[in-house]
Amino acid sequence: MTHSRREFLIGCGSLIVSFRAGVLSAQDRGPFGTHLSHIDPEKLDSWLAVHSDGIITAYAGKCDFGQGIFTAQSQLIAEELCVPIGRVKLIQCDTSVTPDQGTTSGSQSTPTNFNSENLALAAATAREALLSLAGKKLGEPVEQLTLVDGVIIGKMGRRVRYEELIGNQHFNLPLSATARRRSAADWTVLGKPIPSLDRTALMTGQFEFVHHVRVAGMLHGRVVRLPGMGATVAHVDEQSVGNVRGLVKVVVRKDFVGVVAETQYGAALAARQLAVQWNPGPELPPQRKFFDYLQKQPARDLLSVDSGDIDAQLAAGSSVIRARYTYPYQMHGSVGASCAVADVKPEGATVWSATQSAYPTRSIVAKLLDMPPDKVRVIYVRGSGCYGLNGADAASFDAAILSQAVGRPVRLQFSRQDEMMWENLGSACVVEHRAALAQDGRIVAWDREDWVASLGNRPGYDQPGNVITGMLLGYEPEPIEPRSAKPPAGELRNQSNTVPSYFAGCVGGSCDGGGTIRSERALTHTVRSPFFTGPLRSPLRIQNTFANECFMDELCAQAKSDPVDFRLQHLENSRVIGVLRAAAKAAGWQARSLARAADIPRAHTVSGRGIACVAYEGDNGYAALVAEVDVDLETGSVRPKRFVIALDCGPISNPDGLRNQTEGGILQGMSRALVEEVTWDEKRVTSADWETYNTLYLDYEMPAIETVFVTPPNVPATGAGETAITVTPASIGNAIFDATGARLRDLPFTPARVKAALLDRAHRDEKAQV
Repeated sequence: MTHSRREFLIGCGSLIVSFRAGVLSAQDRGPFGTHLSHIDPEKLDSWLAVHSDGIITAYAGKCDFGQGIFTAQSQLIAEELCVPIGRVKLIQCDTSVTPDQGTTSGSQSTPTNFNSENLALAAATAREALLSLAGKKLGEPVEQLTLVDGVIIGKMGRRVRYEELIGNQHFNLPLSATARRRSAADWTVLGKPIPSLDRTALMTGQFEFVHHVRVAGMLHGRVVRLPGMGATVAHVDEQSVGNVRGLVKVVVRKDFVGVVAETQYGAALAARQLAVQWNPGPELPPQRKFFDYLQKQPARDLLSVDSGDIDAQLAAGSSVIRARYTYPYQMHGSVGASCAVADVKPEGATVWSATQSAYPTRSIVAKLLDMPPDKVRVIYVRGSGCYGLNGADAASFDAAILSQAVGRPVRLQFSRQDEMMWENLGSACVVEHRAALAQDGRIVAWDREDWVASLGNRPGYDQPGNVITGMLLGYEPEPIEPRSAKPPAGELRNQSNTVPSYFAGCVGGSCDGGGTIRSERALTHTVRSPFFTGPLRSPLRIQNTFANECFMDELCAQAKSDPVDFRLQHLENSRVIGVLRAAAKAAGWQARSLARAADIPRAHTVSGRGIACVAYEGDNGYAALVAEVDVDLETGSVRPKRFVIALDCGPISNPDGLRNQTEGGILQGMSRALVEEVTWDEKRVTSADWETYNTLYLDYEMPAIETVFVTPPNVPATGAGETAITVTPASIGNAIFDATGARLRDLPFTPARVKAALLDRAHRDEKAQV
């Protein structure tokens, strides 16, 4: 049964309640792009409660899936309320008690909750309210009161504790737009390297993941997925599993097929043994020619910027450079296959889920079960690391469908193949660049055009067909309607980093791109993908930045200019300039106009360095990364040896947590740059396990990583979880060119591709000498 917020808090020893009255329309919109919910985010009591024992409970709609936001949000509450962090209890993403803050994604948790709104504003409002109450109780002006460890002390030494003022009562106050955050100069908890609060449980194997959830009377479920994209059910032979001990039910709903059994083993055995006849789907496009195929398909076109003079300026340039970059499908490849537990009863449903979208998942589960949303409760429980959309949402929907079918709680865990064949992949892309240089080497015009493979996305509140479960149940993915591009209007929107940092980014008379290049065009063609796609850490940002920053390096080489100096010549954004200079300085960058490969004798192993920078999403974090690599000329293997990164994300909540995110991002970026690529045949994804989908091995020798934090004053906090990974492939690619003189334009940089590029360079050198 779905417990009310009041019942939950009574059980916790306090009565902090804030409801919205009435039934909410699915079309009603709240903050964060959400639907309005029963918990009013404008009320202080929706965010904080003070208990009679002095414990402060905070309710957050942003969840921790390994990025450290649980610790950072706890620090935020402790800081603003001047209490030890041990007195803060944080509840995250439980639709019965926490506000709806949409999805934890896009490096938006810090901008959302750590500036002047939402959780930060609630804590500041609570502190000021408590000071006001204390002033009245002590009979002293608020400005003469001090706060120490949850105790308010008057000028004459009298003191009162928070719990004496409001313990087990509600504030009955709105959030105060004028409540002031504590100054960063006064921070004693926030901004400090407090170790992760869950580290001990994680290190000792005591942490409870969603895979550990157990409910009385629980059964076990498995799904039987289609043999290839587009296949449909023709016949299910239930007698084929009649001998499976403990089998409870075979569940068939449209093209969704699943089994439920008393044990995990029984469910897995039944799923393997169940005989299903499928009507085949269409053949997939050949992987070898996929990018050519992608560029020929009908597309939904979008112009981000268009100065209108690009063709004339290219024609007038002293030299024109062209390049084509490709980026493959990649997957999350979570180490643990996704899992969820659902308990569906006629009166309501509870789902324990690793989704990053608690409220949207509640809406989709309600839709699939034909149940009102307020009868569904979704409780976030951490699963495998994701940074995007792995199988967590689909597993939650599958578990709910199976539980409803049998009338008992069901634990659903994917097989490795369920996870890797049917997750929402990171999009494959093609990017083509054309740019013109003036005689003095400056860029006078730049035209970029990209093709993006897309099918589905996060399900949101009303698109169940965006993931495999919804499609099997008869829902269509979010449609991609082919259409021609309209002229850019409004303001520059660069959430996908389509527009390079060097563009002026002029739209409607306002130039917000941060660069000097005013003859500019950025056109995107979105094409229906043969596979499900969705957000994968730095979605489309990493693809676009790879192509943008490597092409910028090509322009540097053509202009015979130093890569750092050349970038600085075309930048106006002070924060991008700041990280670029900081990274170069920390790395000991020595300016030179030619790749190192032109100056060194041929050897078995050569070394090079490369740089890349980005304004993530235009204004949500800034990074510059220097990569130093060794390239084995005989084998073609690339070995990163050192990274130096400068990062600007505004005020830092936890420097150790930020360093962890930065190093982890570079590690994952290395893996995606060097080895990761989804493969398929004419029917299905074939990279369905760890033997067929390559990632860096656990014993991979990590390069040295040096991190420099750039902290300009008086700027808001931005995201940081996806900034470092965004610049990693480009910096490695540029370092390979510096080492070898060979330009790699296709990811991943496998030994075979490196050797092919080296051979191509040798052939070009031979022709130049003739």
